[in-house]
Amino acid sequence: MGLKRVIFTVTNDLSYDQRMIRICTSMAQNGYSVTLVGARLKQSLPLQSRNFKQKRLFTPFGKGFGFYAGYNISLFFYLLFSKAEIICCIDTDTMLPVWLASSIKNCTRVYDAHEYFSQQKEIISRPRIYRVWHAIEKRFIPKFKNGYTVSESIADAFKELYAVQYSVIRNMPLLQETTASGPVKERYILYQGAVNEARGLEFLIPAMKQVDAQLLIYGDGNFMAQTKALINENNLRDKVLCKGKLMPEELEKITALAYIGINLVENNGLNQYYSLANKFFDYIHAGVPQLSMNFPEYRRINEQYEVAWLVDDLQTDTLVNALNQLLKDESLHQRLKQQCEAARRVFNWQEEEKTLIRFYNNLEQQ
Repeated sequence: MGLKRVIFTVTNDLSYDQRMIRICTSMAQNGYSVTLVGARLKQSLPLQSRNFKQKRLFTPFGKGFGFYAGYNISLFFYLLFSKAEIICCIDTDTMLPVWLASSIKNCTRVYDAHEYFSQQKEIISRPRIYRVWHAIEKRFIPKFKNGYTVSESIADAFKELYAVQYSVIRNMPLLQETTASGPVKERYILYQGAVNEARGLEFLIPAMKQVDAQLLIYGDGNFMAQTKALINENNLRDKVLCKGKLMPEELEKITALAYIGINLVENNGLNQYYSLANKFFDYIHAGVPQLSMNFPEYRRINEQYEVAWLVDDLQTDTLVNALNQLLKDESLHQRLKQQCEAARRVFNWQEEEKTLIRFYNNLEQQ
């Protein structure tokens, strides 16, 4: 295989995107020349040195329509004048410049669907915004014949709606050897990742009044202001703590010490119902039993390895009972922890990486 140049495009600032760091690292290790392109934001930290190139594009707006319009225009011109045999857009929000640039340059284009983008709660709850993103997906996903996504459920939906046969490449941590006993767990409950709509926080925070443990929230997102307001409204300032964002390496250490992990998702939109969150596997690899949803992808894995306590809804009594059960039943907690150890040897990036590299190697043969 000759050296192939690949450009990946995202709308974040690159620092915290664990999935793309893993993908780009693996691609670079397997003979590809990789560039990851994102946005330069006011709060962006300096980029860390990686084995692939990183590029941040300036946009004068930090959010909303102005951000997407400005960033997509900058991204198009960057792609147009960059050399690459393959251009991959990550999610629908960079799809248009990738389609246009790849059409002009006559190079291979790929769609990496981290989300069922138009089916996110924050989109489907805003009819005008939903119509825009749904129209883009409907028109342009069929033009991306090569692609992959994060769950079998989303791949099946795309096949039915858009007649594309996408691979499934899940976001899993690297398998790392740990001591036989693992770290001593502290008695706190951990929420890690994007603090966004539809992640169950408006249900979880009030429930914490009846749970004898602290909840630590590591992350940031579009629901952070509401999260802090909920904490204040429920007088939980000493019990629910917002700790901010951490670099992936630091977050791994915090996760390993937690007693219970939180992976709650509202059943509001197919993106949520078909989800297979990054944190689901992060908790498994850290040996942390978790509270998760009884949705298809989580149920599929939990039937193989019982790593989570699955709940059917987000009612206060449901969450309180489940969390207190995990806190008080030591035999249950130990059983789930042991199942995490078995599961992480099956669900890890070393195994998932093989599908990724096979996908891109097969593109060369088309």
